[in-house]
Amino acid sequence: MKHTYSINGMTCNNCADKVKSALLDLNEILNAEISLIPPKAVITMNEHIPLAILNKALAKSGNYTLSENEFNHISENKIAVQHLSNKQIISDVKYSEEKQSFFKTYKPVLLVFIYLFITVTLSIILSQSFDIMALMQLFMGGFFLVFSFFKMLDLKGFAYSYMSYDIIAKKWLPWGYIYPFVELLLGLSFLFHVMINEIIIVTLIVMSLSSIGVIKSVISGKKIQCACLGTVFNLPVSNITLIEDLLMVIMSAIMLII
Repeated sequence: MKHTYSINGMTCNNCADKVKSALLDLNEILNAEISLIPPKAVITMNEHIPLAILNKALAKSGNYTLSENEFNHISENKIAVQHLSNKQIISDVKYSEEKQSFFKTYKPVLLVFIYLFITVTLSIILSQSFDIMALMQLFMGGFFLVFSFFKMLDLKGFAYSYMSYDIIAKKWLPWGYIYPFVELLLGLSFLFHVMINEIIIVTLIVMSLSSIGVIKSVISGKKIQCACLGTVFNLPVSNITLIEDLLMVIMSAIMLII
């Protein structure tokens, strides 16, 4: 029999491996498929195991817990029959969900950019002038402050999540702890016009290096949690993540040229 559960507490692939290992230690479990995005476990067992026992086993590996999904106890045969009899309906629903899931998944990031766009637009209107350099500094300052804030809500969780795809953090974990403070300093420097030329160069280097890890993850097709907004939101590494980083790289390059 198969049961599907949601998993709380996972932040990276290492967490997923720990959860899988802990579940497979139980004799009644034949197989456990763990996914990070969305965080869920599809467990095949030869007899039903109470949720409390599963969570007790997970507690030995870390702060992980399972919770039951709706329709969790529908048998495999039943699902197969339902799929065959409602194939077209299921296909349409799946398409609709996939279409809506993009906006639902990336809603936090989209809202951040909308807020920043509104701020920059209001700045243009109120100043009654168009200074591209000042506007880019305002946008980048707000960008780095917002993203730094969310990372610092769970610094350790961010560091380990960032380690799963960033080329520097993979080799040197402390970089994951330092990175949010680098973003904080960049944000403050852009907003208060402190050492702008030096900060632009630092931004260009840091964001270019960050983009490399994102590009590799996108090409690999692996489902890895994006750490751009820390561990508060369960966002996957994707083209959206790459656009964020490359946007900062492009703006930095333009500011250097200007």
